[in-house]
Amino acid sequence: MPYEQAELLKKIQAVEFCATELTLYLDTHPDDTAALADYNRFAGELAALKKEYTEKYGPLCVFGHEKAEPSWKWVEQPWPWEIEY
Repeated sequence: MPYEQAELLKKIQAVEFCATELTLYLDTHPDDTAALADYNRFAGELAALKKEYTEKYGPLCVFGHEKAEPSWKWVEQPWPWEIEY
């Protein structure tokens, strides 16, 4: 996997981790406006990073999350366990 692709994937994983943790926190602290603002910031950043990755390298996931155009590229990428950092 090219260095640039691996670095972008690492950023996605880090931001997704933050968004997931904030989701769990907000489940028990729904009125925390600072946490909600952080969540919204991370969610926006995550969407932008995933869009960038998909445009450059193909889909990150399957099952209807993204369109498969112009071809079915899902099988052309390394599987998660094949990615070396």
